[in-house]
Amino acid sequence: MTFLSRNRQPKVLVPALALVSSLALGACVSTPGPVVKGPGLCKADGLAWAVGQPADEANMRKLAAQSGAGLVNPIGPETITTRDLRQDRLRVFIDKNNVITAVRCE
Repeated sequence: MTFLSRNRQPKVLVPALALVSSLALGACVSTPGPVVKGPGLCKADGLAWAVGQPADEANMRKLAAQSGAGLVNPIGPETITTRDLRQDRLRVFIDKNNVITAVRCE
């Protein structure tokens, strides 16, 4: 009489589960928006011109240069943000039509 163990799993199943798990976890990682390096501290004075303008690369670079921000963070309608404050970050709020709705140093 031969007994087979029910706990024995096929050798292919374990690597396949590991691959599927890593792919699923990788899908949870969000990619950061474009980063434009600047000299440091952010100053939002005089950036009101950008509200109503398209959030294209030229306007984002102009905002980075005028604000002095070390990080320009585009925020879309579906973007989840943190409440941490950084003196070197300019957040550019963009609507679903890729139009700038607000710019703030935060």
